Amino acid sequence: MTDAPDGRPRPADQWRHRGVRGLTIARDAGARGWRWWARTWDRLVAALQDEAPVGSAAAPSPSGPLVEQRDAPRLIAVPARGYVYSFYIRATFAWSSPASLRSEVLSWYVQYFQPNAIQRLTRLAADAARDLHPHRAGDLEVALQRALAEDPLWHYQRGDVTLTCRPDATVRLDERIMPALQPHVDRLVKLEYQFDEQIRKARYAEELSRQWATILADHADDHDLADARDHMLTAQREAARWIAELLHQHGEHPPESPPTPRVPPQASSRSLDGE
Repeated sequence: MTDAPDGRPRPADQWRHRGVRGLTIARDAGARGWRWWARTWDRLVAALQDEAPVGSAAAPSPSGPLVEQRDAPRLIAVPARGYVYSFYIRATFAWSSPASLRSEVLSWYVQYFQPNAIQRLTRLAADAARDLHPHRAGDLEVALQRALAEDPLWHYQRGDVTLTCRPDATVRLDERIMPALQPHVDRLVKLEYQFDEQIRKARYAEELSRQWATILADHADDHDLADARDHMLTAQREAARWIAELLHQHGEHPPESPPTPRVPPQASSRSLDGE
């Protein structure tokens, strides 16, 4: 290869240098592209497997097994006694696996096994509700929780993968029976309030009597307090005797001829004192 008289390479040599340089650039670009494609392919294959891809960009795996909680897609209806009304059960299932599964894989197995868990819970609820009246939703929930406590973990297996399910359930009344139960529930609420009120009054009276007993014991030598105590006890005995006589006369005389009202003992004593 010779140069032109002016020292520059000939045109054929220039095209030859440009071709060699282009082939070298294409070769280097192809090698870099192949290495990038190989890394991308390895990450794609690892993402489709159960284990996370190994590398500096991989996210740290959470500690412990994954737990996925899912509700039943609809309320579970089981017939009550008489097969006229039903109980409605809201079910929740907590799924986990002792193996190290990715969340996507765990979700797939949960979707596969959840119908079996719903069917099992439905059988338990139907057995417990068969002898219960339709207004006893609380009793059904207690019985169902007791049955779940005896066997709290349900196990399901497909191939080498085992899933653990922890069910939970709450019971609701049939909406058709609520209008019939509401008057009775309102009456029970009112009676419960009255009972609490009477208990508070009784406790207050007991505390007040204890305080008066303490005062009288501390001033046992005071003649005025002793006279007041005796007077109070005498007035109470006279009032009790007067009420007993009224009840006795009411039993002897018919309602058409009521007995002549008598003056209470305290009133008569006051009138005598006034004279």
